[in-house]
Amino acid sequence: MTQKKKILLLATGGTIASKKSENGLKPQIAPEELLEYIPQVREFCVVDAVSVLNLDSSNMEPRHWKKIVRAIREHYEDYDGFVIAHGTDTMAYTAAALSYMIQNSPKPIVITGAQKPIDLEITDAKSNLADSFLYAADAQSQGVQIVFDGKVIAGTRAKKVRSKSYNAFSSIDFPCLAVIQDGNIMRYIPMQPYREKVKFYEDLDEKVFLLKLTPGIAPHILTVIFEEYDCIIVESFGVGGIPKSLSGEFYRLCREYPSRLVIMATQVAHEGSDMTVYEVGHDMKKYCRFLESYDMTLESVIAKAMWMLGNCKPPDGDYSDIFYRNINYDLIFGKNRNV
Repeated sequence: MTQKKKILLLATGGTIASKKSENGLKPQIAPEELLEYIPQVREFCVVDAVSVLNLDSSNMEPRHWKKIVRAIREHYEDYDGFVIAHGTDTMAYTAAALSYMIQNSPKPIVITGAQKPIDLEITDAKSNLADSFLYAADAQSQGVQIVFDGKVIAGTRAKKVRSKSYNAFSSIDFPCLAVIQDGNIMRYIPMQPYREKVKFYEDLDEKVFLLKLTPGIAPHILTVIFEEYDCIIVESFGVGGIPKSLSGEFYRLCREYPSRLVIMATQVAHEGSDMTVYEVGHDMKKYCRFLESYDMTLESVIAKAMWMLGNCKPPDGDYSDIFYRNINYDLIFGKNRNV
């Protein structure tokens, strides 16, 4: 008889664990109570539960990611896999962050949640949580993934694309790793065993600013951003570039603060950036030393910048080799996107 896998549930709050209060939904359901709604999972795994946080995920911050990582690290040797019950609003950010903070994990770390609380008669919470345990208990599973609405999405590829529907998450420009249907896991991409040992990181540089370009944005706001932050991620229009109304001040500040890391991203969800296309992109390459996000999701760019600046200090200040290193499927084409 095959021995049952030991899976630890880490509860962090979120809609899945919420009940109605005078001011709307609020996380109130204990992790042990969550498990009572899915008794069938005990047929194929041994389950324990701990409460790590009790938050609406809109309140999730990098310090909370560190707390989740510490909890997994403390219990890592005692369990075969981990399921994190999380709110949906910042789930993609947490999944990306954990992809960098826990690397090369041969044990699955599954993040899930729900659009409706688990105590309702009609809810997606029970199926999402049960699917997550099924996936975490499977011998072929590893690394950080989101399991939601029957889809298994790499932790760096997920984005919340619907605010209310059950199919809230999409895998951006990359196939789902698997789908789960009627208790069966159908894998599209076979897992390759990690060559290196699992590694945990708890240092993050939180001085990362996301500058979303809008038509007519005032140039003077750039001064404060460059003064206060170590990394500026520019969420640009289309394939990427700095509009002429900002370019003079932007390039001046790049020269005044040469240690600042600038990353060019895009507001467009699919197909990524390519700054070789237009003049506004070519000009930036002349005046600034920067990185380009290419096909990475915005959530992954933010999380990777925090992890990279917090843990990696290249002597020449050139982060390109680290940034363009593929971690958990985060960068598919990168600088070779046209090959």
